[in-house]
Amino acid sequence: MIVPLAERLQVVEEYYFAAKLRRVRELESAGKRVINLGIGSPDLPPSPATIDRLVASASDGRNYKYQPYKGIPQLREAMAGYLSGQFGCTLNPATEILPLPGSKQGMLYVTLAFVNPGEAVLVPDPGYPTYSGVAQLTGARVIPYPLDPLKGWAPDWDALERMDLRGVKLMWTNYPHMPTGAPGSREILDSIVRFGLKRRMLVCHDNPYAQLVSAGQLCSILQRPEAGEVAVELHSMSKSHNLSGWRIGWAAGGAGYIDAIGRVASNVESGMSLALQQAATVALHSDPAWYAQLRTEYNSRRALGSRILETLGCTVAGGQAGMFVWGHVTAEGSDVEQFADDILERMHVFIVPGSVFGKGGGGYLRLALCSPLPVLEEAAARATQGMQNPAWRSA
Repeated sequence: MIVPLAERLQVVEEYYFAAKLRRVRELESAGKRVINLGIGSPDLPPSPATIDRLVASASDGRNYKYQPYKGIPQLREAMAGYLSGQFGCTLNPATEILPLPGSKQGMLYVTLAFVNPGEAVLVPDPGYPTYSGVAQLTGARVIPYPLDPLKGWAPDWDALERMDLRGVKLMWTNYPHMPTGAPGSREILDSIVRFGLKRRMLVCHDNPYAQLVSAGQLCSILQRPEAGEVAVELHSMSKSHNLSGWRIGWAAGGAGYIDAIGRVASNVESGMSLALQQAATVALHSDPAWYAQLRTEYNSRRALGSRILETLGCTVAGGQAGMFVWGHVTAEGSDVEQFADDILERMHVFIVPGSVFGKGGGGYLRLALCSPLPVLEEAAARATQGMQNPAWRSA
């Protein structure tokens, strides 16, 4: 290779999951059956009506052309209707909704739209690694802010008030929270909005797990008073509607913010497939019973996932939401990263150490609930067998 790498790649490491999945493939090539409880990729199907609409639309030869980067009006209206029906938020679908090819893409667009090189971004610790990765790729400074496990993993406001926040333009927040499973609350989101207003920084609330809570816990930062002044929200249909491989999400917020994000989008993409947009429109009109069934399935898996982590010597807080279980390794002085590697190498179960998500995740394990109950039962059996064998970790 005769061309040197761009300087931005000197500060961005390979994504943890890319490296670890190579090891999973190596074990599988050697004849080992690895149970992957590390990746949050839903295994459940979309609604039948959603699939039917995709097939019909994809079969129509008139639908193959480029589409508007702002999405078709029917999709924006469905997204606005979903926010109204599920969260009580009223947004103008023409100016306050922007369909995206996944919310991860939206993280890049938001950062490019509002943060100049050298300015700073606040990211939760622990939190989704892409918040930091995108900031580094765009030349922004990353400032982690701690969350308080004793207060539902809310931002540690005392610590934030002591921090030097000069140059901060953007604050990432995320409830239901990944990786901890904290459902969040209206009080937490109110405090975040007030903080953003006080510090005159944009708050971007990443809300992909909104549906994976009990019905009474559905939350959007856009419900909060004055949120339109300071906040945008990203939604993903990957988790809420089992469309992860289809790459569909959206940004919602004040018209000025959405226009700026849209200007970035118009320069780097050419609109989503019409078939995907039409299918997503159907998905967003899903019956309430479909969402209830989704939550019931994850609740059953969460109970079993909690048992697996408890078998591995973790304490698991109740009331978690989302598609993961978060457990604290209670053995004093444990090397959790090595423990997770041992679980993979000896039990052939892939579980993620919490340190992947920041210093605040040290001492924790995260287990994904994206496998059917029989697979989780097998993982539980492997955990029991492994922990009963005193030699397995030193083999």
